[in-house]
Amino acid sequence: MPWSISQAIAYKTIVKVTFFFFFSVAGICCQDLFGIVGENFTFPVNIEKNPDEIIWTKNKDKVAEWEGQNTTYFPSLRNRSFLNEENGCLTIFNLQNSDAGVYVLEYFSTQKESSPLTFTLTVLPPPSKPEASCNDSGDAFVLKCTADFPKPLHYTWKLNGNPPIVRHIPEVFIPKKDVGASTKAVCFIKFSQTEKSSEISLTQCFSDTQGDSHHKRSRDGLIAAFVICMAVAVIVAFLCERGMYSTS
Repeated sequence: MPWSISQAIAYKTIVKVTFFFFFSVAGICCQDLFGIVGENFTFPVNIEKNPDEIIWTKNKDKVAEWEGQNTTYFPSLRNRSFLNEENGCLTIFNLQNSDAGVYVLEYFSTQKESSPLTFTLTVLPPPSKPEASCNDSGDAFVLKCTADFPKPLHYTWKLNGNPPIVRHIPEVFIPKKDVGASTKAVCFIKFSQTEKSSEISLTQCFSDTQGDSHHKRSRDGLIAAFVICMAVAVIVAFLCERGMYSTS
């Protein structure tokens, strides 16, 4: 008895859900990847065994295909991509915003069954040039490097000829005893292949510290002068009342 339309739709839905569950459990479905505009981007795959055919699609449209002898590149990636037939890696040169999408790798081999590998590629603008700043924190200076970017960055600080300081957070504490006013600090930020830097002279840190000390001393001096004046005024008033002080 032939299936009704509703039964056929239900069957297709069950098959899709089953395949989705299988690929999710197998850990080969929907790997999220991020690339930077202008970079060269390579999908991280490594096919075991030599395949007989490789097909890459983007949003279900073919972008590259290898059939054992010749590689065909389709319009969206033609003249700016490379398919490695040995391991299945697809490289996109000069990544563009329009390259974002869902990519699927399918490969076929007589020696081994293959399952499609799915990747969701998000294309991001490059991080902004970082801004380096310095704050006093008791016995240390706090150097901070900030940049406008939606993903976590890799930070590296270099102070004159000292070994680099690698961090995964934008702040680093530098003991005051280890640096001088002539020390220069350079902050490097990196994501994927893109790296940018910014320099700051610790003269600024020492100037701020000395400035704060100067303001504190000035404030303390004004308070002391005010207290002395008030004390003199009280003494003069007391002597006047006792008749022991004369203005003549």
